[in-house]
Amino acid sequence: MRYSCAIVALYLRFNCALIALYFFFQAVYKDETEAYECFCTYAHDNGFSVRKDHHSFWPNSRKIKSKDFVCSKAGFKKSDDHNSGKRKRFTRPVVRTGCPAMVRFVTDEDGYWHVKRFIESHNHELASPADRHLLRSCRNMIEEKASVLKSMTDAGIRTVDAYAYLAEEVGGCENVGFSKRDAYNFIQKEKRARIEIGDTNSLIQLFKDRQVEDHMFAWDVQYDDEDRLVNFFWVDGRSRIDYECFRDVLIFDTSYRLNKYNFVCAPFVGVNNHWQNILFGIAFLSEETIESFTWLFKTFVRIMGNKYPTTIFTDQDQAMARAIEVTLPHTRHRLCQWHIFKKVPSKVSIYNSNNKVRGLFHKCMRWCDSEEVFEEAWDEMIKEGNLHNHEWLQDLYKIRRKWSLLSTRIFFTWAFYQRSVVSVLIMCVMAFQSQQVH
Repeated sequence: MRYSCAIVALYLRFNCALIALYFFFQAVYKDETEAYECFCTYAHDNGFSVRKDHHSFWPNSRKIKSKDFVCSKAGFKKSDDHNSGKRKRFTRPVVRTGCPAMVRFVTDEDGYWHVKRFIESHNHELASPADRHLLRSCRNMIEEKASVLKSMTDAGIRTVDAYAYLAEEVGGCENVGFSKRDAYNFIQKEKRARIEIGDTNSLIQLFKDRQVEDHMFAWDVQYDDEDRLVNFFWVDGRSRIDYECFRDVLIFDTSYRLNKYNFVCAPFVGVNNHWQNILFGIAFLSEETIESFTWLFKTFVRIMGNKYPTTIFTDQDQAMARAIEVTLPHTRHRLCQWHIFKKVPSKVSIYNSNNKVRGLFHKCMRWCDSEEVFEEAWDEMIKEGNLHNHEWLQDLYKIRRKWSLLSTRIFFTWAFYQRSVVSVLIMCVMAFQSQQVH
């Protein structure tokens, strides 16, 4: 009797692993795709990922005779001895352990696939149920979800927020079918595919023309492996002079997307001795990743004569924070309270309904004149709102020295930054419209 892959999946669904394994051996698969997907289903239920390995053909034919699917940790990484003298940009972690787990399928004369050999044992820890949705061979971005993701990002919604929406709709990240990194990669690929060569050439020519008019005008662009534009930055002479005088405070904001390619508009802003906003430069980024921020901050410092800002204010973006640690080691990193105040109503629901919790939160942010007063106010807020296990507030408390006015001792208030955001956005729009590539 022949059984289908659907029966295997059915028993796996109801946690009947031994019965599922029996039917897995007995099942007949119509082609390689069905065989692979069925083994991936079994692998996901057991906590490991799969990759395709060796295959053989029937004599005098390109028809597959046998095919091996192995655990992703099978084998060992090839030695790089021949490249030992070359400097590497980074070293990938070693994940292969020589795991023996595998399955071999063979085909019959009718083209059906059958299990011929199976090794079940692994020599490494398997993924826990909470982490199994991250296994590579189990992730798949179906067309419907890809379309939703693309529509939301085209509307100006950040990739991370679009992914969070999909996760909420299906009851958690483990049910989305792909990881947050997969979502970033998909959107990145879509954006790069849309960038027209004519626009890229016009942009480069615009930068060159500006450099002729302003000998202090500087710019740089970054391309991907397929020579497509992914990030660009420019600064004029006035901005470079201002930075020389007023680089003690640098505000970096990525809240806006302004052009048809949905690039992130990322202005560098400072404050002069009259408490006026001054623009130090503008970047457009295709995505908010560690790699993009690292390139941008290195480029900014290099163009500014390798002079670091004293303090940089940003939002709570983790990729940005990690890039700052690497590229701006001499700069104090602080968080703009404006961004925190903007997030708290959606992160802490009781903040909207409990005046005492809201008042204590504001006190912690702005009105504590000693560490003791801060700790007392914070503890009272947690108790009042029963927020002892609130993850977002716990994370915020851990980085309090980055946002607390008491800790920073920097006279740069939330109210001023709130005003600066509006004026800087206007400045960016004007600068972009006057130099926009058509």
